[in-house]
Amino acid sequence: MPILPIDSGRYGTPEMLRVFDEESRLQRMLDVEAALAWAHAQVGNIPLEDAEAIMRKASTQFVKLSRVKEIEREIRHETMAVVRALTEACGPSGRYVHLGATSSDILDTALALQLKEALQILEGRLVGLAEVLVELAERYKGTIMVGRTHGQHALPITLGFKFAVWLSVVARNIERLRQCKGRVLVGKMSGAVGTQAGFGPKAMEIQELVMQKLGLKPAEISTQIVQRDVHAELVCLLAVIASTLENFATEIRELQRTEIAELSEPFNVKAQIGSSTMPHKRNPITCERICGLARIVRSLVVPALENITTWHERDLTQSSAERFIIPEALI
Repeated sequence: MPILPIDSGRYGTPEMLRVFDEESRLQRMLDVEAALAWAHAQVGNIPLEDAEAIMRKASTQFVKLSRVKEIEREIRHETMAVVRALTEACGPSGRYVHLGATSSDILDTALALQLKEALQILEGRLVGLAEVLVELAERYKGTIMVGRTHGQHALPITLGFKFAVWLSVVARNIERLRQCKGRVLVGKMSGAVGTQAGFGPKAMEIQELVMQKLGLKPAEISTQIVQRDVHAELVCLLAVIASTLENFATEIRELQRTEIAELSEPFNVKAQIGSSTMPHKRNPITCERICGLARIVRSLVVPALENITTWHERDLTQSSAERFIIPEALI
């Protein structure tokens, strides 16, 4: 039964929700295990036919979420539950599953795969918004309206000018996002404490091959986990993006006031209801929702920053917080 609004589908697009659902997360973990087996075969550590068997079975078609949960309830270890379920599905080839890896090799790299997909969706939405603003700025470049400072009438501007200002903000957000992706979309195969000892003399080559297979950059250096400053940077950027969208939404809300009535958000007069008791109302509910959700995204910045601090080569303090922070910030 859904508890949080994002679980019910009230907020977020279907495509973004799919990125972070349990089935997709499991598949990304299996993708990493498959890439690891393939890399081991490429360097001669395991037979190619065994790697191919693991790659064939590394799918939620064969490794069922229900079985993974059943194993996890018994052993109380998420990654090993996935490993055991995949090993079962692979038969004799299963002895090569997870060879040399630690849990964070799988989890951090799987998270990077989720982020790769999610940021592609987000960038596409921002580019789409920029295209709309280009069209609106051109269409209304000659539409005169009141410019306001301190909430008071100041000098005339055009509506197209207002949209052009918004466009410049969105363009900067797209640029920021593209720059951030280069630092965030990284995976690792560094093993326990980050020394790669479990992978043997070809450890660096294995890491390169795994990331090449998955379309990620290898982390420049890591302990047992990817350092959390990269994830904190992303959440901070998402808060900036959410806040700029809130700025646009607030302006529309202000200009939709009855006594101003210069702008308004769309309203379906044939079906939409503005108020349960006042039928004349056309409330800016979409803009109000944007403003409310922006507050949630900003609130996620603090735990994301606190996640940067971990004990020594790793602890688990960031894990539970991230399961909320990252999906909520992106959805």
